[in-house]
Amino acid sequence: MPLPLAQRHAWNLARTLMVCVTLFRAGPAYGVMPSAEYDGDASQILHEYDPF
Repeated sequence: MPLPLAQRHAWNLARTLMVCVTLFRAGPAYGVMPSAEYDGDASQILHEYDPF
């Protein structure tokens, strides 16, 4: 998934769930998950989306 698409999905997920969401790099791809559940490498975090 290209980065701009991952960013749009991350923001949409944050607004839909109304929770902070973390966008991170996972090898050659990107991942999105609620920030409270992310326990990976902090250096792989690209951005955290806060819907508030």
